[in-house]
Amino acid sequence: MHAPDQAAAEAAAAPDPRRWRTLALLGVAQLMLIVDVTVVAIALPDMGADLGLDRAGLTWVASSYALVFGGLMLLGGKTADILGPRRVVLAGLTVFVAASLLAGLATTGAAMLLLARALQGVGAAAMSPAALSVIARTFTGAELSRALGVWSALGGAGAAVGVLLGGVLTSGPGWPWVFYVNVPVGAVLLIGLIRSVRPLPGSGGRLDVPGAALVTLATGAVVYGLVAAGDHGWLSADTLVAVVVGLVGYVLFAVRIRAAAAPLVDPALLRRRPVLRGLGLIFVATALMISVFFLGSFVLQQLHGFTALETGLSFLPVAVGTILGSSLAGRVLPRWGVRTVSVAGLLVAAAGLAAAAGIFSMTVLVLATSVAGFGIGAAFVAAAGSLFSAVQPQEAGVGSGALSTFHEFGAATGVSAVSSVAAAALLDPGFAAFAPGYWFAAAVALVAGLASLAPLRGTR
Repeated sequence: MHAPDQAAAEAAAAPDPRRWRTLALLGVAQLMLIVDVTVVAIALPDMGADLGLDRAGLTWVASSYALVFGGLMLLGGKTADILGPRRVVLAGLTVFVAASLLAGLATTGAAMLLLARALQGVGAAAMSPAALSVIARTFTGAELSRALGVWSALGGAGAAVGVLLGGVLTSGPGWPWVFYVNVPVGAVLLIGLIRSVRPLPGSGGRLDVPGAALVTLATGAVVYGLVAAGDHGWLSADTLVAVVVGLVGYVLFAVRIRAAAAPLVDPALLRRRPVLRGLGLIFVATALMISVFFLGSFVLQQLHGFTALETGLSFLPVAVGTILGSSLAGRVLPRWGVRTVSVAGLLVAAAGLAAAAGIFSMTVLVLATSVAGFGIGAAFVAAAGSLFSAVQPQEAGVGSGALSTFHEFGAATGVSAVSSVAAAALLDPGFAAFAPGYWFAAAVALVAGLASLAPLRGTR
């Protein structure tokens, strides 16, 4: 079936009666992938003590997952378009669960743990964009906006859940259980998805291997450079070399997709303004969300004396705020449009972050960042809604991969940027030293909100 015929057939098909159950299963699976970032961060001190890892080793345990996850997502999305997203979701989840088991068993050496973390990234990079592709091809119209709201809510809450879960498991049965917990959860999800996700045809064709290699190398290099910026500074050799390598890789990738008969990404997709707006919004929203958790963890633990578990509990209101913002945005997006939702969300986020910066109070910090989470959750939905308003069903996988890639870029950039701005606070903790980090995040949200006021053809 040709692409236009396939798109028309999917649009005309009767709604899948299992679509909401499918969304719930895919949403929990995505939550598991996001949780795996912060749940491991809480367990790093115990891992280092048991495995004899130095600071560099611990950094690789934390960052290897993000590097592989971010580097391979565009490839995972394109594979979902070619083979059909159902196959790729199931394969990716299987790899992730098996790698989680391997990581939990890696109690005697760092090499096995690092290998397992990389394999987790491979599974996640296949599953995440393919899962979003399933949602984009299963729901239409106002239902798609609501589904994207649910998806964004679970993804946005994942960081807070990870902090809490990491504290509970590390202080209880021990750090291997931050990985073991994925095994029974993943097995149940796998069984449910096999029964619930309907077959969705792929477009067929061949994968552009040189293009895939170039974009994977470029993305991995840029993510590594952004992570290195947080550790070594923006002008360090590690940062500059990695970013330059990544940018050169992207230039070569741009040349490749214009020359290839069947490119990994259609160049026309990257010229569509709603797609560019969606990528920009997801980048900013993720950077802001990660900044909230990064700065909040230090403020609550170093200034207010909270334990890791107490810090995780304190972030639950932020997770609730994100869920409420995403859910509301999913409902009003069809009526208000992308521009109104994104502007409102980013301005609310800016107000919350400014309050956190200006008032030294634990209560105000939790309430203000919860308000910011509400606005950021709305921006997540606006990002996905903007992108998928200009993406055809046969492009949903690679579009999802691009969205997820910019999500990783935003996460790495957010940590690097606020850690640089608040560098003095990390050495000599004090509210006056942490406040610039929150002011910086508030300014970014304000500028992005004002920029979103610009009208855009194809959205409201």
